[in-house]
Amino acid sequence: MNQKIRISTLVLTLSIALGGCAVGPDYQRPSVAVTPQFKEAKGWTKASPRDDVSKGDWWAVYHDPELDQLMKQVKISNQNVVQYEAQYRQALALMDQTHAGLFPSISGNAGLTRKGTQSSTENTYSAGVSTTSWEVDLWGKIRRGLEEYQASAQASEAELANVTLSAQSSLAQDYFQTRVLDARIALYQQSVHEYERYLTIIQNKYNVGTESRATLAQAQTQLESAKASKLDLEWQRAQLEHAIAVLIGKTPAEFSLPVATTLDMKVPELPETLPSQLLERRPDIAYAERNVAAANAAIGVAKAAYYPDLTLTASAGFESSALSNLISLPSRTWSIGPSLSGTILDFGATKAKVHQAEAAYDANVATYRQTVLNAFQEVEDYLVEFATLQREIQSQQRAADSAKESARVTYNQYQAGMIDYLDVASTQNTSLSQQQNLLSLLGTQQVSSVKLMTALGGDWKGLKKP
Repeated sequence: MNQKIRISTLVLTLSIALGGCAVGPDYQRPSVAVTPQFKEAKGWTKASPRDDVSKGDWWAVYHDPELDQLMKQVKISNQNVVQYEAQYRQALALMDQTHAGLFPSISGNAGLTRKGTQSSTENTYSAGVSTTSWEVDLWGKIRRGLEEYQASAQASEAELANVTLSAQSSLAQDYFQTRVLDARIALYQQSVHEYERYLTIIQNKYNVGTESRATLAQAQTQLESAKASKLDLEWQRAQLEHAIAVLIGKTPAEFSLPVATTLDMKVPELPETLPSQLLERRPDIAYAERNVAAANAAIGVAKAAYYPDLTLTASAGFESSALSNLISLPSRTWSIGPSLSGTILDFGATKAKVHQAEAAYDANVATYRQTVLNAFQEVEDYLVEFATLQREIQSQQRAADSAKESARVTYNQYQAGMIDYLDVASTQNTSLSQQQNLLSLLGTQQVSSVKLMTALGGDWKGLKKP
């Protein structure tokens, strides 16, 4: 018995010693060829994923209490976020399950067996512990599998962060567009009141024969056109309000966003330089990179199939016909059964699986590199858009002011009998259009700032060096 115990101990020690081996390549993050800095901004250098750095409440830069309250509901109530959070917990559990495979599963048993013949009966009592098919990780197959599931869990975490950031970004964009629509609808409503007043004046002049039918028709056209444009914006606002409701996990009937009486949007100021660490926090980049790590570990799992598996089964316990003598030296029983198993001939199946894993790795590397390139393009696009919009808004403001002054002067000339109302309607329509364009640009600028912060992984504040 002692000799057998020594043999089993030797086998176990050998398996632990060999357990330091792990077939397959050790992971190294793929390199990405990028330009040393952005074309549209200074201060950018090469970056690598650092999505673990906290992004904070990036929307606080807008100083909007109502937006703050809506954002707090995204993580809790948005069902897409809840779904990915559950998937992340599932990935963690799968990783823990794989980790448990490194150790033997030990079970206990106790039983009573009663048997007999026609003349006598006998009881047999038993108790013991056993391991069930413990696969010793000689070649690192389980450890490579654990690496794969760890990387997959981290990818799932990054995916959760990406979904959350995307929902927050959509909410901010919809919110600001709604606020701009409130201002545009109010402007149309103001114009409707003015056009109704003009129509009343012209109707009175027409009734006494001092104004033509064509002028009256022009005034009516102007009024109804403004009403139609106002109604067009109202259904757009309603749909944005519905979208916000869904983003915070409510039905449209459960949510209503009060109409803003003034347009008071704080536009974040774009700094002269942006640290490269900001782009490193993008969760989609981290997700792609972690998938590469998982694919790399899968190569090791596939290659481990070339080598035999060592499986140990063992049990120890007591067995006796008398319960009082069960736990005693003569009643001891034990067994141990190491076994090696491996594929002798599989006609290239294992080799094909290795090639599949290597191809999957190459595909994930390409996806990772493309994700980084796309990220650089997005930031470049939003940088130039955000910077250009400020100058465009300044020009549009001057155009709107000039058009408003032109409409005022033209109306005074009409009152003095110098020109026809057709000229008045033309300048008023131009003034209204220029003011509406200005409001649209302000909304575009605010949405552009949200997109830029999202592209940077969450705001553009500098990070401390790690």
